[in-house]
Amino acid sequence: MTSTASTHSAPDPSKTGAPSIASVLATTTTIQILSTMTALALTGIAPLVAGEFGLAPHYVGYQISVIYAAGTFASAMAGTLIQHRGPVQVEQLALACFGTALLLLTSASPWLALLASMVIGVGYGVQNPASAQILGAVTPPHRRSLIFSIKQAGVPIGGVVAALLIPALAGWLGWRTTFVLGAVPCFAMIGVLALKGGPERPAAPVTISVWRGFVYEQRLVWGKAPLRVLAMLGMLYSSIQLSLSAFAVIMLVEHHWSMFAAGLVAGGVQACGALGRVSWGGLGDRFGGFTVLAVIGVVSMACMIALWRIDALPAVVAIGVLCLFGFCMSGWNGVVMAECTHHCAPEDAGRVIGGSLVYTFLGVMIGPAAMATIYGFTGDYGTSFLLVSWVAGLGALLAGRAAMASRA
Repeated sequence: MTSTASTHSAPDPSKTGAPSIASVLATTTTIQILSTMTALALTGIAPLVAGEFGLAPHYVGYQISVIYAAGTFASAMAGTLIQHRGPVQVEQLALACFGTALLLLTSASPWLALLASMVIGVGYGVQNPASAQILGAVTPPHRRSLIFSIKQAGVPIGGVVAALLIPALAGWLGWRTTFVLGAVPCFAMIGVLALKGGPERPAAPVTISVWRGFVYEQRLVWGKAPLRVLAMLGMLYSSIQLSLSAFAVIMLVEHHWSMFAAGLVAGGVQACGALGRVSWGGLGDRFGGFTVLAVIGVVSMACMIALWRIDALPAVVAIGVLCLFGFCMSGWNGVVMAECTHHCAPEDAGRVIGGSLVYTFLGVMIGPAAMATIYGFTGDYGTSFLLVSWVAGLGALLAGRAAMASRA
């Protein structure tokens, strides 16, 4: 991959005294797991706790929307915060948000739950840009797709924790005690970051201007063709990824699968997503990020077309299609983030990723809602996936053109 920014190399930790890649990767992956676990904490126990909040279980969907709406705003200002406070302090802020939100949720007050959801969103929005800045400082360019993808594998792992561990502990200890215990590692990681250190905080921060910072980040993103494509890929692919996560179980149940069987398949899709993140990251380092992102789009489009006739597929084939879909559509995140760092100066990595993630969050907000609207007209989830399969195709086209341009 040819880029002026990609010529920058990470410092040798053994010579600078900086933390090793393994140490930083372990820390940032743990934070990613805690981030996703917190965001999805209520989803696995909604039927159990909804009555205590005085709400119906389906209101958890609105809570997720609030989280991502706040995350969109926070992501827009993440780069500015990193420039003024340093990525380590921003990561500590995110962890404080997660721990505090879990404690607020134990109140079972719908208004405090709304506040907690916004607090989670703030932490979720600033966490990825800050961790990218920390990881980028110690990771050489030729390994970034793999390293960033391993870190992003914390997302499906956090999803598994929220779906399996939290309900199990809630049934044993009670959900309030479970949330208090969940807050403990969030606060503990603040101390771990303080001990490990990372890229230095700017010596003399000037007055923070969120609007100016946002405009500057968007100029960085839209000022270079590869970064523009990456921002659009984030929006396109995240919309499909969240649609798969939101409707996989419902679609299978609609097509006469048992809830238990559908849940097992959904768990398999998440597991394949974790494997996909690492696998695509390794392939991205070898063959180029844009090439891999184009393949992800093509294969995902084929899977969405296949889901149109899910009733005609043998069960094992339907499971294979869904798992392959999850393997692809959960595997793009780390590749996109790593590719962003190849097209900007190292000190701008957090700002560029923060500016790009605005569009990823928009995709998360738009995708499931658009799928639900299309389903309202078609009455079939397979047909709905078919009708939005062009989104994956458009992503493949944009990534393919960028891959060819990078080789010109």
